[in-house]
Amino acid sequence: MLREIRPAIVLLLVLTAITGLAYPLAMTAIAGAIFPAQAQGSLIERDGKVVGSALIGQEFKDDKYFHGRPSATVAPNPNDSTKTVPAPYNAANSGGSNLGPTSKALADRLQEDVDKLRGENPNAAVPVDLVTTSASGLDPDISPEAAQFQVPRVVKARNVPEDQVKQLVASNTQGRLLGLIGEPRVNVLTLNLALDRATK
Repeated sequence: MLREIRPAIVLLLVLTAITGLAYPLAMTAIAGAIFPAQAQGSLIERDGKVVGSALIGQEFKDDKYFHGRPSATVAPNPNDSTKTVPAPYNAANSGGSNLGPTSKALADRLQEDVDKLRGENPNAAVPVDLVTTSASGLDPDISPEAAQFQVPRVVKARNVPEDQVKQLVASNTQGRLLGLIGEPRVNVLTLNLALDRATK
């Protein structure tokens, strides 16, 4: 019986070492060598200090900045651990709200957001990605239309020429991957950093 069990144990140990240790370490080393920035989290620095990641959204509330998509992520309530509180762009707890199309809470929030955005720019249709959350709640990008929609608010808050801000949006718009995959998008963090640099 030991003759039958021994090869099985040896095979288990060898395959565990290969697939559980050697292969992951090799892939991590190769990824770090070929794509060093991405392997480190696509971190964005300003003045030598990390200010965020190109892959995870951030909440910008000030009118002088472009705002990203709403985020439905939550965190435990510090006063009552059985409840949660909103924690926008909480990467430790990504996920959508799970509210369906018949949810009154969702309909009320959407209406409130639409009304607020219409007050900022009454002459334009509100882009859907400025009022809907992504599945992860961490989306760092908005559509070019959502960025253009916010231009009048940013121009007013910063007191800068509208053409300058529109040009920044255009220069920070990324096209489809390989010209085919996905939709054009604007990374909110990189756009806001470019805006800070251009309007100092």
